[in-house]
Amino acid sequence: MTSVTALVCTLTPSPAASSSQLLAEQVLAGFAEKGCETSLFRVVDHDVKPGVQKDMGDGDAWPAIRARVLASEVLLISTPIWMGQMSSVCKRVLERLDAELSEKDDEGRLLTYGKVAGLAVVGNEDGAHAVTAEVFQALNDVGLTQPAAAVTYWHGEAMGSTDYKDLDGVPEKTAGTTKTLVANCLHLADLLAKDPYPPS
Repeated sequence: MTSVTALVCTLTPSPAASSSQLLAEQVLAGFAEKGCETSLFRVVDHDVKPGVQKDMGDGDAWPAIRARVLASEVLLISTPIWMGQMSSVCKRVLERLDAELSEKDDEGRLLTYGKVAGLAVVGNEDGAHAVTAEVFQALNDVGLTQPAAAVTYWHGEAMGSTDYKDLDGVPEKTAGTTKTLVANCLHLADLLAKDPYPPS
């Protein structure tokens, strides 16, 4: 069974509603329909310390989250757009993933090799493409692989006040990109499971 872990990078702690979490949940629902095991972490609810090590010491919540990520075949990151950029929580997640550059298997491959990455982005201003470029480049650097069209996003009118969570339903285009994200991530995860990357 394929396992999918979502890291929701909203700035809003639980139990408040979050557009980033809503879109992530919709993506995970698509994976669940395909028989996948799913899990979700709203990162701001956990004491993820700043740093670039896999464990930043006493009280650091990242090691438990990291263990779940490494046990999964697919990693989904969901982030809002603020000031045209990914959230600071998303940036922290990427910084913590930097530690994976030092973690290798017996054949010299990063432990993240063979894992597939997807992305969900929401916001009330433009920036989804720029955020996608930055996040996917960082994930590629630390060993994850992105399939074609592995991002779903929504953003409202520039300087508008409507949030994704306030919409009456899922926009058709967003629903379509979510479906494609799920299908392509699962396809690539299956291919990599059958034919892993060669030893480094």
